[in-house]
Amino acid sequence: MTMPFPSPTDPAAGRTEVFLRYLDFFRESVVSKVSALPSDELRRSRLPSGWTPLELLKHLRYVELRWIEWGFQGQPVEEPWGDRRDDRWYVAPDETCDALVTALRTQGEHTRVVVERHDLAAVGAPGPRWDGAPPASLERVLFHLLQEYARHLGHLDIVAELAGGPVGE
Repeated sequence: MTMPFPSPTDPAAGRTEVFLRYLDFFRESVVSKVSALPSDELRRSRLPSGWTPLELLKHLRYVELRWIEWGFQGQPVEEPWGDRRDDRWYVAPDETCDALVTALRTQGEHTRVVVERHDLAAVGAPGPRWDGAPPASLERVLFHLLQEYARHLGHLDIVAELAGGPVGE
């Protein structure tokens, strides 16, 4: 699914809607880029850092999990760092692109529900996500998620181009 870029001139009911539009756009752009890559490129790294498109996809799902469920909501999460093994991103051989896309979209739906039910000034629940610091507001968490998605989508743009996949937005 390709989404139009959420232009700053598009009317919005408020900041919450703006955050959600951008998160949806970035999330679906990642899905679109990864889904358009040839299957042999999904588990291949084209960068010295060694990450693969599937690892990036899984990482972004866990980023939302850590910041929304484990962080803002203060819910117990069995494996908050389940996207990592041996200090790097990891995707098991039996994990598929389709399953990872579904997990990312499901996490995005959860994020949407949480955001729509809270004021942006609401402060997250205390918990281990904050490493002893005071919990952040939902607005700060969402701003952080946007920068994560935007930065990693830029990385994926380069990898997709090197792999012969889609170029640009």
